[in-house]
Amino acid sequence: MRVVLDSNILLSALLSPHSPPHRIYEPWRRHRFDLATCVIQLDEIRRASRYPKFRGILQPHLVGQMVNNLHGATVLDRLPGGFEAADPQDSWLLAPADAVRADYLVTGDKRSGLLARGSIGSTRIVTATGFCREVL
Repeated sequence: MRVVLDSNILLSALLSPHSPPHRIYEPWRRHRFDLATCVIQLDEIRRASRYPKFRGILQPHLVGQMVNNLHGATVLDRLPGGFEAADPQDSWLLAPADAVRADYLVTGDKRSGLLARGSIGSTRIVTATGFCREVL
């Protein structure tokens, strides 16, 4: 099974060890499914982890460890274009899902329109809770 996780899911996995995002991240680390990411996302995680709202609650060494772990995923450096989301900042997220023919794209971002879209090709777009309920 191939999965793409939105950056909000990955950062949330670091914030709460009992949350659905963490319950997704840990099985990936134990090789229960394949994860696809891209250079854009790795940069986004580094940048977002420095936002004022995360200072004091995200430990920099855990973010660095996560980014290092993500290098063990399928990391795409070039993404196909032509994907659109209600939030243009999240359009890129559809590209790795399509490129690797992911089974799931997991996001918690309701304003991007990805959840309302429901799918891209054969990739189902679900919340972390939905993924845990259906898969784990």
